[in-house]
Amino acid sequence: MNYQEILDEIAQDIRPLLSEGKVADYIPALAEVKKEQFAMTLTLFDGTQISTGCSEKLFSIQSISKVFTFTQALKYYGVELYKRIGREPSGNPFNSLVQLEYEHGKPRNPFINAGAINVTDALISSAGERAYENLLTFIQSIANDKTITSDNRVATSEMQHGYRNLALANLMKSFDNLHNDTDEVVKTYFKHCAIEMNTQMLSRSMLYLANYGRDPLSNQEYISKEQAKRINAVMLTCGHYDASGDFAYRVGLPGKSGVGGGIVAVVPKQMGICVWSPGLNAQGNSLVGTKALELFTTRTGLSIF
Repeated sequence: MNYQEILDEIAQDIRPLLSEGKVADYIPALAEVKKEQFAMTLTLFDGTQISTGCSEKLFSIQSISKVFTFTQALKYYGVELYKRIGREPSGNPFNSLVQLEYEHGKPRNPFINAGAINVTDALISSAGERAYENLLTFIQSIANDKTITSDNRVATSEMQHGYRNLALANLMKSFDNLHNDTDEVVKTYFKHCAIEMNTQMLSRSMLYLANYGRDPLSNQEYISKEQAKRINAVMLTCGHYDASGDFAYRVGLPGKSGVGGGIVAVVPKQMGICVWSPGLNAQGNSLVGTKALELFTTRTGLSIF
């Protein structure tokens, strides 16, 4: 299959859509991002990368970081993690307080904001002040790139305007489902979200999930086969907030989006994928990125269904 030709055709086909959607302007540092940008990269199991668009351009990974924090927490805590967090789709916006109140401070899944904040709290409990450094080292390892770091300007911008996320943390604290200082937890969560990567780095970082927990290039096992199965399942059912069912219907791959405009996806036993375009749809997922992945799985037949 000529992946380069397919990606270039997709880049041409989505061009009329680049003016649509809305950047995440509720985070001031992200409001400055130019909307009309697109990149897409595939990383195959032999290390070959195929890209189109501005695939070397760094962007804020935002909620894609939740895949990595969930991986670490699941590795540290195993099934005990589910005592404090669920694994069901929320059906609500990613920053909803209402469902958290009804369900006594236990987030539905690790990919909504409350869930990721709760996972961050668990990582701080296990690693203390090294929680962020441990996560960054893990991401650098799975992406095979030690230059990856966080944009402090974005993290600071989010903290200065993160009232709802602080409210989520405090609500969980009131139900005794958050064990560390809420400001510290949310600040660490924002540092995760402010990590900068490009589509080449992110598609490479998905190989361990495409290969059941083991990096096919380094042969390093990061998590067990069973844990990788669980993460992929939650990505498929919960990875796109209240549009997760629609994404599964249109794309048919486990994936995770971020309001920075990135989406990662995995084709089991074949490749990791990342697409980026900062214009978001109403649910906070990349509008063009979702369409590009739909075109990709339609044209290649590389869906899990």
